[in-house]
Amino acid sequence: MTTLSAFNNFTDSLPEQEQLMPVLFVGHGSPMNGIEDSEFSRRWTQMAKEIPTPKAVLVVSAHWFTQGTKITAMDFPKTIHDFGGFPKALYDVQYPAPGDPLLAKETAALIHTTQVELNHDWGLDHGTWTIVRHMYPNARIPVLQLSIDYSKGPQYHYDLAKEIYDLRKKGVLIIGSGNMVHNLRMVAWDKLNEVDYGFDWAKTINDKFKSLIMDGNHQPLINYSELGKDALLAIPTPEHYLPLLYTLGLKGNKDTVSFFNDKAVGGSLTMTSVKIG
Repeated sequence: MTTLSAFNNFTDSLPEQEQLMPVLFVGHGSPMNGIEDSEFSRRWTQMAKEIPTPKAVLVVSAHWFTQGTKITAMDFPKTIHDFGGFPKALYDVQYPAPGDPLLAKETAALIHTTQVELNHDWGLDHGTWTIVRHMYPNARIPVLQLSIDYSKGPQYHYDLAKEIYDLRKKGVLIIGSGNMVHNLRMVAWDKLNEVDYGFDWAKTINDKFKSLIMDGNHQPLINYSELGKDALLAIPTPEHYLPLLYTLGLKGNKDTVSFFNDKAVGGSLTMTSVKIG
């Protein structure tokens, strides 16, 4: 077993790099994407081949919604199966990536907006491992999670993300994991297998989000509740949307923007994902 000191030495060797690490927002959709060979999971695998191999991965997942801000700081985070009603094969999945306690401390120290708690109880929830196991199946790259403080508004999260920008200079891949359009109450379950099936309102607001992202016009995205009825249908609760704001907050002036997995599922969900840099 690798010792903690080995990981400390590893983290100490994260000098600033010449190449800035890109940032991703990933629409993670159903947990089944974690084990299925779907068009979405195949694109995650391909994305890992297109970008530099990270020194570590930090995920802001829709599924770690907490009072205050926390970061996983254990040596070996557990695989969390935070869902119900799925096949046994999904619950059998283990993603044994190491953590990185020193990197967790360094990340917490970068954030001055709030006191960040070093957490030893959580792990990697399905907003993280369903994606990362396709990208880095050997599970050798350290993976951490940063929680979302549910007591704070969208502007707070966008601004907090800017404080961890320096991690991009050190080869850390930061991923926001959620869904731009995520209304489970309105899902057309009988249409889940139809290709790119989206209700008119879902496609309209998803296109609006994409246009604002491409234009670098982030303020309307932060103030999404002012974008009208379609936005409120797309975001009935904020947890799946806020990871997008973390990704956008990490955008630099020279970063390019592109989209992938840009499809609707079941009428009221979109898998639309963003690559910055």
